[in-house]
Amino acid sequence: MQAHLLQLIAQNELTCHYVFHKIDQDNQDNKLNPSTARVGFYYRHVGEIMHLLCTFLGVETHVENTTMGFTDTGQGADIQASRELVASGNSLLNRLAESQDGSWWEGEVETPFFGVIPRVKLLGHILNHNAYHAGQIRLALKHPMLG
Repeated sequence: MQAHLLQLIAQNELTCHYVFHKIDQDNQDNKLNPSTARVGFYYRHVGEIMHLLCTFLGVETHVENTTMGFTDTGQGADIQASRELVASGNSLLNRLAESQDGSWWEGEVETPFFGVIPRVKLLGHILNHNAYHAGQIRLALKHPMLG
């Protein structure tokens, strides 16, 4: 199971990287429409959520939630800090996949969002969440709101 999880994490990282590496100071304020957050906010959100959801997998983090449930007020303006959050989030996922066996991943955890679920399902949510926001970011980079 470890090899499969590592492959899934690697594919998610690669797929999202195609978008994430295009984020820079010139486009981090792009929005898709007036009701969406800025690209920089979503990028920071991805990094934060990887860390915060990993707490349900037993990982301690010092990452503070500044995006989930919050309005975009400029969080994510520091693109380098967001890059580091995303990179360290991917490292956390890889370390978990390398260090835990299949029975651990099949074990359940309680979350406030989904109730009691298998750990592997939470990993699946993290990867889906990354890809979802990478898609939003890509659209905002390609078709930014004018004016």
